[in-house]
Amino acid sequence: MKLRQGGFIISKIHQLSGRIFSRKLKDYNINDINPAQGRILFALWQKDNIPIQELAKKTALGKSTLTRMLDKLEETGFLLRVFPNDDRRKILIQLTEENKKMKIAYEQVSVEMTKLYYKGFQDSEIDEFEKYLERIFNNLKEHEAE
Repeated sequence: MKLRQGGFIISKIHQLSGRIFSRKLKDYNINDINPAQGRILFALWQKDNIPIQELAKKTALGKSTLTRMLDKLEETGFLLRVFPNDDRRKILIQLTEENKKMKIAYEQVSVEMTKLYYKGFQDSEIDEFEKYLERIFNNLKEHEAE
């Protein structure tokens, strides 16, 4: 089999995009979170007040990694762990008002990054590319489950 570079290129894109994303966050005076924490917040902005297990699925983060990141985000006041009265074993993750104010700026940075990623692409090319990425992601998820 011919040596392929896809995984290596994806890794380089991930590193470079993280640096650019961090710089753009600073341009919007968002200094307290990194891109990985932003992935958690982004998922919560879509749906707040969810169990940790659901958040782990949405972010594709392992439970121990997610727990450490949630600890940090809770320390900085961006989210809360809430224990519902009906089930003390269940922990829900909830955004704080401070965090909700950041959403608009963060979404603007996301829009800028999307424009940067797809500069010069036709819509049909973007659709096809994202289907391929989804297939790669599903292949990796399937392998992890084995």
